[in-house]
Amino acid sequence: MSVWFSESVDGVDWERLALVFKRAPLGIRDPACLQEAFQNSQIRCFVWDGGELVGAGRAMTDGVRNTVIFDVALLPEYQGRGLGSEIMNFLMERSRAPRVLLFAAPGKETFYAKLGYRKMKTAMVKYSDPEMAEHYQQLGYTE
Repeated sequence: MSVWFSESVDGVDWERLALVFKRAPLGIRDPACLQEAFQNSQIRCFVWDGGELVGAGRAMTDGVRNTVIFDVALLPEYQGRGLGSEIMNFLMERSRAPRVLLFAAPGKETFYAKLGYRKMKTAMVKYSDPEMAEHYQQLGYTE
């Protein structure tokens, strides 16, 4: 395994990244939306095994107080090897902010707790699309 990490969007096959999200499993993602989201994020992490994209993550930060991490995904055959923790460390090291918030998939809380994350009691979300709100509620992300 010759795994390496990159911040660059150069050479990213967005269809392949959508497949990584599907297999992770983090749901169906539109490749064009993934491309726009990652390109618009200040901090990006892509995980490669040789020339093959196997994982990713991204973050937004003000660089002073807060960073929010999104879209941490890793193919199942690469999970359990410490690479998810390396993605998180890669993103955090570049954030420069003392408070890091995280959007986590239901069921992954134990993984993030091992990295020092704690559940928040006051985090809230508002969706502009009622169908999206219903969808994420059904998936267990919201009450």
